[in-house]
Amino acid sequence: MDAFDDLKCIVAERFEISVETLHAETDLVEDLGADSLDIVDLLMAVEERLGVSIDDDEAVGLKTLGDAAALLRAKLAA
Repeated sequence: MDAFDDLKCIVAERFEISVETLHAETDLVEDLGADSLDIVDLLMAVEERLGVSIDDDEAVGLKTLGDAAALLRAKLAA
């Protein structure tokens, strides 16, 4: 499974939405209505499930699921 597919599954679970509605352009705040606590919760779930560590500085620039997937791919490749 690709990092983006993993991420979509986690987001779908957390926000109780269908995986099929999620795309690289999906905006965490605008489309999902996520607030800062939702994003922290989401990142913690990603870290736990995928075994990566995401620094606060890295998380600040995440706007879309595509942004998050690119960061995850880089983390998993390292």
